[in-house]
Amino acid sequence: MRIFIVYAHPGEDSFTRHIRDSFIAGLESAGHSYTISDLYKMNFKTDMSEAEYLREAYYRKEAPVPADVIAEQEKVNSSDVIAFIFPLFWSDAPAKLVGWFDRVWTFGFAYGENRSMKQLEKGLVLCSAGNTMEYFNRTGILGALEKVMIEDRLFDRVKTKELLIFDGTSRESPLREQNWKTHLERAFQAGAGIVDSE
Repeated sequence: MRIFIVYAHPGEDSFTRHIRDSFIAGLESAGHSYTISDLYKMNFKTDMSEAEYLREAYYRKEAPVPADVIAEQEKVNSSDVIAFIFPLFWSDAPAKLVGWFDRVWTFGFAYGENRSMKQLEKGLVLCSAGNTMEYFNRTGILGALEKVMIEDRLFDRVKTKELLIFDGTSRESPLREQNWKTHLERAFQAGAGIVDSE
């Protein structure tokens, strides 16, 4: 299968980078191919221009779409699976990834009648988080993340959806070292079992 990875982390010295690498190793072990958009390395523009805003606000399908957005949309439509890998910043994805959705999920492509985005087989969200799952459940942040990433951003654009949170990854947390191997094995298995994990 062809997997499109949208990766958003500003630093190479991060646990999220290890999750990305383990996920890719899993994909390769299962014989899958992949394309990656590393949004920070690409310096992907996240702010909508006024022209882009007006296109979306007035549902002007005929209005031009910027070349960098078209390139991302082509990566989506050339894939079978999309995977988002990012750290949780203030209960959401980094601004780079939020801006990617703002600009790439355009009218006529990701929403609206006769949209040109194909329905992908699967969508995965792999998210590193400093806090624990207990905290995310207790505060409702987990439910909010599921609503935004799974039910809104992925919605019916993919056939099956999966959210994986790698918790306790803060450098201050003893869980970071305790769960390091387990988390990376889980990321590897997410890549290796991308078809049969549905």
